[in-house]
Amino acid sequence: MTDTQKKKTNKTIGQNIRTLRHQRGWSQEDVANRLGISIPAFSKIETGVTDINLSRLEQIADIYEIDVVQIIALESEDVEQTPSNLIMLQKKLTDRESEIVNLQRKVILLYEELRNTKSPLQVTSY
Repeated sequence: MTDTQKKKTNKTIGQNIRTLRHQRGWSQEDVANRLGISIPAFSKIETGVTDINLSRLEQIADIYEIDVVQIIALESEDVEQTPSNLIMLQKKLTDRESEIVNLQRKVILLYEELRNTKSPLQVTSY
């Protein structure tokens, strides 16, 4: 699994965990206390910053009284319930992020090209 795929997976699972928490009306503190971890540590799980291991995922599934597979598969169920406007806006956001990445690459390439080119004002000392 590439780093990009891993980050996307962590983010998706984190969003699913957050969705489940919101559905139950629980706070991050409620879930963090049940897991025996700090609120910031749980927040990092929800935001996908922390790589979540299987044992932690099983603990979370136990707290929500569901299977691990349900946490992982929640996204595919929720997509059907998401308003089409939101889907369209998410696509636009993704497209804009791609444009930004491409522009950043171009700027880097131009900078490197400029750095490798000698300036006509440079005077060589004899």
